[in-house]
Amino acid sequence: SAITSKMDLDIQSTELSESKWKELVPSLKQYKTIRLDDCSLSTSNCKDISSILSTNQALTELKLNNNELGDSGVEVLSKGLLHPSCKLQKLWLQNCNLTEACCENLRSVLSNKSSLTELHLGDNTLGTSGVKVLCQGLLDPNCQLENLHLEYCELSAENVEAISSALRTKSSLKELNLSNNHLGDAAVKQLCQGMLDTRCNLQALRLENCDVTADSCEDLSTVLSTKPSLTELCIGENKIGDTGVALLCHAVLNPNCKVQKLWLWECGISASGCKDLSNIIGTKETLKEMSLIGNDLKDEGMEFLCQGLKNPNTKLQSLWMRECGLTGACCKSLGLALSANSVLKELHIGGNKIGDTGVVQLCEGVLNPTCNLQSLWLGQSDLTAACCDKLAEVIVGKPSLQELDVSYSHIGDEGARKLCEAVRSPNCHLKYLILYDTYWSSPVDEALKALEELKPGFKVVT
Repeated sequence: SAITSKMDLDIQSTELSESKWKELVPSLKQYKTIRLDDCSLSTSNCKDISSILSTNQALTELKLNNNELGDSGVEVLSKGLLHPSCKLQKLWLQNCNLTEACCENLRSVLSNKSSLTELHLGDNTLGTSGVKVLCQGLLDPNCQLENLHLEYCELSAENVEAISSALRTKSSLKELNLSNNHLGDAAVKQLCQGMLDTRCNLQALRLENCDVTADSCEDLSTVLSTKPSLTELCIGENKIGDTGVALLCHAVLNPNCKVQKLWLWECGISASGCKDLSNIIGTKETLKEMSLIGNDLKDEGMEFLCQGLKNPNTKLQSLWMRECGLTGACCKSLGLALSANSVLKELHIGGNKIGDTGVVQLCEGVLNPTCNLQSLWLGQSDLTAACCDKLAEVIVGKPSLQELDVSYSHIGDEGARKLCEAVRSPNCHLKYLILYDTYWSSPVDEALKALEELKPGFKVVT
């Protein structure tokens, strides 16, 4: 169990027996943040936690994710939360086996606790009626909530009217996660109307897997082009296609739009959508992070994106391109783009059949002094020992590189030894070498373990 600092307790994933719990409770009075995720807690532990909430005025953050607290547990917790001495700001109750039955208690907390700024309730079956009750608390003038997370809560389009009202009236609300609920286009339209209110200051909106189509993209585009506060839009796993992407990209180019993070994984985008995406990658000065995972972009799409990456005005720092149907054929262009780009820090390109030759071409670009890549993810790319000389060259010759992922590879002993040798070099600044599901013999295993001893701050992740 790790105690990160005097004021923070983090003992997630520890089986807390009754005796261990009794031992722990008295110490809980001193912490500012307490993290007890995955600790096999149940309703019976909530009385003690409630009493800590009502006595420990320093406590500002409490994480209880993945414990079977149940509705009765929340009922007990809410007594502590409602105590005048409780100054809690952030509460995590994700996947705690909660239903609509606890929503009245949570409503009461929202209505009475103006210190509470962040509430995570994802992965609980609160349902339409539960979330309706919760929203009454959200709409209370006392409620000062900034972040609300309701992913996988079985809410529906019926809930959006109240949430939209909250967006209109709560200028405190900064982050809203409604992912993995069946909302549909009409509900998203309503949500967007709420966001267009001048009082709305929302910064992050997550609507992943919400049954959204290209029809919603017009409404979302209006929001993007009129709301400079919105810096994060995550709409992955919605089939918006190239039509939807074209609308969004057009809005992103509006000078009013200040979006930094755009997540469009599994959106049914093809190569032709990449022309629009390439344009915003190349020219949008606020855009820092883009995820295109699981879109069938193919090499043709990557060729377009490379044009954006080569643009001297690009500010993109992270690009996620896993499982995009790429082959080694696009790696020459990508290598050239990397050799001309000094801002990209993170490239995820695993899960594509780029193979050894592709990786070698990619690494040529990375080795260019202009390139400042820090993380390179190449897992599940059909790699063998044949590309390991070039990877070793990058490990030694690229001081900016901190993470290299070659998981699910067939590099074997020969490849692993080459990487080992490279990490041993004093010029290597790598912090993580990630090798999940990659096989080698025990002597090589010992060599890898010895590396961690030899280089403090370096880890092999297997």
